[in-house]
Amino acid sequence: MSRTAFDLAYDQLRARWPNSTEERDIGTPYGRTRVHAYGPADGTPLVLLHGGSATGLVWFANAPALGRRHRIHAVDLLGDAGRTDRSGGTPLKTADDLTAWLDSLLDGLGLTSTHLCGHSYGAWLAVRYALHAPQRVNRLALLDPTQVFAGFRPGYLLRALPLLIRPSKARASAFLAWETAGTQPDETWQHLYALAATVPGRKLIAGPRPRAADLRMPVLVLLAEHSRAHHAGKVADRACRELPQGKVVVLPGATHHSLPLTAPQQLNEHLTAFLG
Repeated sequence: MSRTAFDLAYDQLRARWPNSTEERDIGTPYGRTRVHAYGPADGTPLVLLHGGSATGLVWFANAPALGRRHRIHAVDLLGDAGRTDRSGGTPLKTADDLTAWLDSLLDGLGLTSTHLCGHSYGAWLAVRYALHAPQRVNRLALLDPTQVFAGFRPGYLLRALPLLIRPSKARASAFLAWETAGTQPDETWQHLYALAATVPGRKLIAGPRPRAADLRMPVLVLLAEHSRAHHAGKVADRACRELPQGKVVVLPGATHHSLPLTAPQQLNEHLTAFLG
């Protein structure tokens, strides 16, 4: 089988991870899930869920710090571009399928419980899962979560519309450049993000906003100061009201899509302090 431009870019970004990173393909009823595992085998487990088109490799700048005491499991999300394979599995139709998939993935990883961290779409999924199986989530970290505390800005959706209607590398690159203006996300990752739009068969499942106020585990919310997906200040106020025992931090200089690559040292410090 010939290797696509996406495959080549994927392997190029994979090379940025520490040498001891393991590639695991975990069987689930929905297909085999690719997981990038790093850190001490006996470390506290930490499952990382990426934003749309980012792939599980986007956490490469966070893995060395987080992997000092945690066993990281960075997942290629079901239905998105990456090495998770849906062929032959149960069809992905609803948000409930995503939580069932995560149940089986944690079972396959041998995790009765874990810390859970998600960015953007991955944060929406993390909240849904924490409400679905609270006994399996010890601590929950949310990076600029979308469709949790607020909806998208109309201007953001308008900019995204051409990419949604007719995906292409050029449209994805233009959208990313607009949203991350003033930051400098890693160029290798930007290339992979743009090519993700061209991968056939992607199916990102949408759903209603989860009831974040019903979360009962410790929660950290890290918001991008200059996010164009939503208004950081308004989201922070809403998160503080819904999570009176949670911690809400606005990351200066960050945009929505430049996370988790913007100022990774600062981001890593917040995460390691919260996760313990």
